[in-house]
Amino acid sequence: MSYHAPLRDMRFVLHELFDISGHCQQLGNGLDRELIDGVLEEAARYAGEVVAPLNRHSDEQGCSLNAGAVITPDGFPAAYQQFVDNGWASMTGPVEFGGQGLPQLLACNFHEMLMGASLSFRVYSGLTEGAVLALHKHGSAELKQAYLAKMVSGQWTGTMCLTEPQAGTDLALLRTRAEPQADGSYQISGSKIFISGGEQDLTENIIHLVLARLPDAPAGVKGISLLLVPKFIANPDGSLGARNALSCGAIEHKMGIKGASTCVMNFDGATGWLIGEANQGLAGMFTMMNDARFQVGLQGLGIGEAAFQGALRYARERLQSRALSGAAEPQKAADPIINHPDVRRMLLTQKTLVEGSRMLAAYCARQLDLEHGAADAPVRKAAGTRAALLIPIIKAFFTDMGQEVASLGVQVYGGHGFIREWGMEQLMRDSRITQLYEGTNGIQALDYIRRKLLGDGGSELSALQAEFSQLCDQQAQRPVLAELAHAMRARLSEWRELSSEVIAMSQRDVQEIGATSVDFLQYSAYVLLAGCWLQAAARAQDALEAGSGEAAFYQAKLHSATFYLRRVLPRASGHREALLGGAACLMALPEAHFAF
Repeated sequence: MSYHAPLRDMRFVLHELFDISGHCQQLGNGLDRELIDGVLEEAARYAGEVVAPLNRHSDEQGCSLNAGAVITPDGFPAAYQQFVDNGWASMTGPVEFGGQGLPQLLACNFHEMLMGASLSFRVYSGLTEGAVLALHKHGSAELKQAYLAKMVSGQWTGTMCLTEPQAGTDLALLRTRAEPQADGSYQISGSKIFISGGEQDLTENIIHLVLARLPDAPAGVKGISLLLVPKFIANPDGSLGARNALSCGAIEHKMGIKGASTCVMNFDGATGWLIGEANQGLAGMFTMMNDARFQVGLQGLGIGEAAFQGALRYARERLQSRALSGAAEPQKAADPIINHPDVRRMLLTQKTLVEGSRMLAAYCARQLDLEHGAADAPVRKAAGTRAALLIPIIKAFFTDMGQEVASLGVQVYGGHGFIREWGMEQLMRDSRITQLYEGTNGIQALDYIRRKLLGDGGSELSALQAEFSQLCDQQAQRPVLAELAHAMRARLSEWRELSSEVIAMSQRDVQEIGATSVDFLQYSAYVLLAGCWLQAAARAQDALEAGSGEAAFYQAKLHSATFYLRRVLPRASGHREALLGGAACLMALPEAHFAF
């Protein structure tokens, strides 16, 4: 299956919705529209011509393990070297360590392209950026000097080693040990599982960020430290030194992303160094985890775009039956299936979920940029708070969306979607992991309720709702947009009431936190996407009123916004009714009654 980056839609989001040129001026990085568009075009070429052709073969060949060494699929090492040589690895890296310091608002588009072209290939580089963030923010000057530049360049990759056989989400159960040594280093012993890119043949060194316990650590999550444990210890001049006492014991055989090595990593007294303070490892881990969760959300978006492209191509070509209204193309034996209402329903559902999610991703990326790069401290703080609110929604909703859109893609193909030939079934298999790793989507929903909604009594969510309320006020008087603006305003009022009810329910019964969380997150996401579509429709109407030469593109935005309002946004009502059903019906049935 081929992949073509949706450049026109990406430019619409970047330039017309979020004024990326003005954003870059605010950040002081000097990027202009011509350079931004040039980066997008070259990124699209690399993703479409270099990475996408590797996707199907990598799924069929997979990875292999030979005497502790992982061999990645044919073509991956050369494509990765091009990734490094052309500077893609260093896009968002800190300038003082050789990075380009480009904004996430731009980089997230390239990352989406990679996810859509080949999720397996992107896995190897994805965690390195989060490891760079954690080391840059929390690491000592010595560690940064020794390791950061080559991680930023992509010459060395990074991993995140959290999970153990008995400890997934519950980090309090971690058993990996870190014994202090006289020279200030630590010896790390233990096993980690599900380590993406834990061993590979793409780079000469792999820098593992490992959670472990010191001997005198307090129990629970307050006794976890974060350590840097390299495959090869760096010499003072940055060259490779001794091989460390760690190894890949096995690679997993998986449902999807078969071209990505998912490793069991054994640490046998491996040398490592603390990142940050002892017993304060969660701070560094969450720095990395927030980036990883945003990136996983982009994985759902990339898979969704690829599935929509495949479904649309097929629907335009596949001839089956006549349109209900009469022959659409009488010169042919039958009409293309895109003329059938149910196929249109599936395609428009794909289109509006994907494009709406792209807008929300850009909104969040803008907050991430301001959090790290705004000149004023209050702006940085406010942006960080907003990004923290959005990230669990983006991770959970986008990956659920990616799975749904991939499933719809299979459905558009009919029986052909179920077989190997067309590539749709691979997208569905690959996307399934995105709902699981970096915290399952149920965990994201708990985070959204416990830390974000209950953590501040709903104040940040109220601020977000007020921002979209202002948008409704601005657009409600425009006849073309009135229906969407009024519907959005009604949902915002309902969302505020629902937020207060969820807080009250959770305070009455702690079980309600878990019982309401998934439905409240889904409700929030559907309303947020409605706000994004209102903004898109407003910009489209502006362009049409100004006499744009791309009337068809902007009319499609207005039609898509109307479809989302009438056929997708109503899903929010079902989530509202479900969460108001409460926890009692979930918890009343005794465990023994779940008998076969």
